[in-house]
Amino acid sequence: MMMRTLVCIGVMAVFVSFINMNSVNGQLSSTFYDKSCPRLQSVVQSVVKQAVAKEKRMGASLVRLHFHDCFVNGCDGSILLDDNATFTGEKTAGPNANSARGFELQGPTWTVMLGRRDSPTASLSAANNNIPSPASSLSTLISSFQAHGLSTKDLVALSGAHTIGQSRCAFFRTRIYNESNINAGFATSVKANCPSAGGDNNLSPLDSVTPTTFDNKYYANLKIQKGLFHSDQQLFNGGSTDSQVTAYSTNQNSFFTDFTAAMVKMGNISPLTGNSGQIRRNCRKAN
Repeated sequence: MMMRTLVCIGVMAVFVSFINMNSVNGQLSSTFYDKSCPRLQSVVQSVVKQAVAKEKRMGASLVRLHFHDCFVNGCDGSILLDDNATFTGEKTAGPNANSARGFELQGPTWTVMLGRRDSPTASLSAANNNIPSPASSLSTLISSFQAHGLSTKDLVALSGAHTIGQSRCAFFRTRIYNESNINAGFATSVKANCPSAGGDNNLSPLDSVTPTTFDNKYYANLKIQKGLFHSDQQLFNGGSTDSQVTAYSTNQNSFFTDFTAAMVKMGNISPLTGNSGQIRRNCRKAN
């Protein structure tokens, strides 16, 4: 029950989708709840801080949950919906099953646009098809982000969220055992917790240097072939994004600036506003 509560509250923290039954404003605004729920942001911030203090991984999980929701028919909270007789939800999709769940707190901040409403439905097929996998090539990543109105610059900046969090062995086993563009010492250390067979749910940090601190070490890792995912290392592998990775690896402020801008941009992917969608009484079920 506690995990369900944290996931529901956590999604509200990232999407900030709170009840305002009388509003029909069709646009997002940073001041949307100033009158109807003036303590919204302080309450959500307090709860999320408590959750992250209890489990460092939770911050990364919430950022990932936001990404996985926005890339499936827009940022509408559809990822929260349980399966029902009408549709099969997104929780059991390949990118989410046994994985999606609900930042060290020091890091970039940004103004969240408020007033979005909830989707009454969800899509398993869209979740399976629209979220790029950890095995994606650079061209696939670029195409996927462009399809959602995000640039290559946004792709590289948002990938920096992998400076925190962990991943299951099943998602990076092929890279550490079969790929050549990987630091040998790094591969050996990760193999200790990710055998060639079995141990699919064993966890390893996405950033082995500062795994619970939101900083630019993720990019420094890529420069020495210590990207955990195939898709991570694709950002620095002799391609068009190498220069941006290099820039972020030496300029954390530049990374923070571009990351926050890209987060706002991603959060604006096809939101439901005004009379569209609904305000769910239960995060897991449509009204």
